Amino acid sequence: MRVLVVTSQFPIRDEPTRGRPIVQTVQPLARLATVRVVSPIAVYPRWAQPGSYVAHAPGAPDGLDGDVEYPCYPTLPGVARPLNGWLCARAIGDALARFRPDVVLSYWLYPDAYGAMLAARRAGVPLVAGARGSDIRVRDAISRRLTGYVVRAAGRLLVVSQDLGRLAVQRYGADPARVRVISNGCDAATFHLADRAAARRALGVAEDARLVLYVGRLVPEKGLRELFAAVGQLAARRPGLQLALVGAGPMRDELDALAAGRGNVRMAGPLAPEAVAQWMAAADVVTLPSYSEGHPNVLVEALACGRPVVASDVGGIPEVVDAASGVLIRPRDVADLAHGLELALARRWDEAALCTRFSRDWTCVAEETLAQCAEVLAEARRKAGAGKARLTEPA
Repeated sequence: MRVLVVTSQFPIRDEPTRGRPIVQTVQPLARLATVRVVSPIAVYPRWAQPGSYVAHAPGAPDGLDGDVEYPCYPTLPGVARPLNGWLCARAIGDALARFRPDVVLSYWLYPDAYGAMLAARRAGVPLVAGARGSDIRVRDAISRRLTGYVVRAAGRLLVVSQDLGRLAVQRYGADPARVRVISNGCDAATFHLADRAAARRALGVAEDARLVLYVGRLVPEKGLRELFAAVGQLAARRPGLQLALVGAGPMRDELDALAAGRGNVRMAGPLAPEAVAQWMAAADVVTLPSYSEGHPNVLVEALACGRPVVASDVGGIPEVVDAASGVLIRPRDVADLAHGLELALARRWDEAALCTRFSRDWTCVAEETLAQCAEVLAEARRKAGAGKARLTEPA
């Protein structure tokens, strides 16, 4: 089977860890099928770049395996939003025509999967769409409407949590028979229980420190301002408390400035999975105080490393975290986050039990994804065959 993957959530030179769960799905998928990736990049004029936008140099980072193209399309913030799906379709059209896929698999509903839907429809190819979380929890009315077209038109809608599946049906009118939950996997060869003291020596973390770790994009929606405030409250009662942040994003300068005024914050930057796992081994607690989430892989990886988590009670997080593995807190609530961190730091956790909670690997994710692509392709061929039969029936 020939599968064209369309997604803007893929590593680029300036963000080599971007879209890591999608990469981890695509890599084993490429061993099961013939796969090409097209990662369309929206380009804004210098004078009209949104505040959250980070200008990117198109192209694959060093060490990224596979066949990837990075077509660009011009756009403007706000006013061009209704056109972005159409512009995306134009950007990926040449690659689709050259590759001639059997199925288009697109992650990120708008504009990526919308553009993939238009291009696939013109080519007579079925579409499988994948929702990650915030792409289905859109706020503006235009994006919600256009997202709804994709959700209802896709041969399959792949979601990473039951919560996202319910949202697709209730808010967007998705056909429940076409919705499939394929939760994220975990690379057990990288993320596993490891010696905390050894990891701390390697990273220069004091043996007696109480280390809180955040891993993810540096954006406001991850609750990072609340995290800094909560750690500030706790530090007065816990002098050995430290916070480390792993990741990149548009908040980096703001967080660097906040960290500069404290002696207990480390900004580690974006790191390869092996280095992330070392930070998790060094940590006492991993936290994710997001405003919304799908099925956050960082929490699965933290638990695989035997580390408890403190995370917001939103989206698919309660499908990953329960009282035996962490503390759920209210989003946007500094006091509740501080309380949750204090509870987690004070409790003795069964690390051996935590690291056995998730044994699902990425090959399993790829196999389930390919099975849905095969089902959609078979359905499309049956419909095409039925249509030809009707045309050839005698009058």
